[in-house]
Amino acid sequence: MLGTMMSIAREEGVTALWKGIIPGFHRQCLYGGLRVGLYEPVCAAPVKALFVFVGDATLMNKILAALTTGVIAIAVANPTDLVKVRLQADGKSTAVKRHYSGALNAYATIVRQEGIGALWTGLGPNMARNALINAAELASYDQFKQMFLGLPGFTDNVYTHLLAGLGAGIFAVCIGSPVDVVKSRMMGDSTYRSTFDCFAKTLKNDGLAAFYKGFIANFCRVGSWNVIMFLTLEQVRSFFQ
Repeated sequence: MLGTMMSIAREEGVTALWKGIIPGFHRQCLYGGLRVGLYEPVCAAPVKALFVFVGDATLMNKILAALTTGVIAIAVANPTDLVKVRLQADGKSTAVKRHYSGALNAYATIVRQEGIGALWTGLGPNMARNALINAAELASYDQFKQMFLGLPGFTDNVYTHLLAGLGAGIFAVCIGSPVDVVKSRMMGDSTYRSTFDCFAKTLKNDGLAAFYKGFIANFCRVGSWNVIMFLTLEQVRSFFQ
């Protein structure tokens, strides 16, 4: 991971490490807002108040709610994910150079050259990926938090939230890495005919280990993201309670 970061910085400049940050913001506003904002109402519907559980939801309720909100959120946000992946992949050493001047130019160019439907390229694996990761993150966070609160010395504080968020991040990366690889490859290369075609070719050409390529970098991203997101969410919850 560090070698890749140094190579990118050396060949393309340090700012290249932040390629795709604008569509990344677009994605998090849409995808993050929908998946997290809808999770608790769906999980405990119909008896639910904003940010407050009324009664206990079962683990299956949590998993199904997270799967549902993950699918809804990425169905809306897929274009932002596509543009983010393409901007990040458009480096000096890549075979396909699209040279988008920015996020808005990328949206417009994709629609003009490939049609509006191209913005939803990779939607199948992206739905699978985000539904699984959403369930792994949100449901496991609730379970980790519940487990820690049942242990002596743990209270509902920042340290418990941090540990539960870290546990959710580890679990999410282990579950989501294979579909994450397939999703990224399909978005970056339009020659794959389907999700299964991408999966089969990756397995045949690169082996099973290919589905966990970038695991450390993915954990650094998802793990830190989960810790920051859940710590922030808990502060928002306490503010509104």
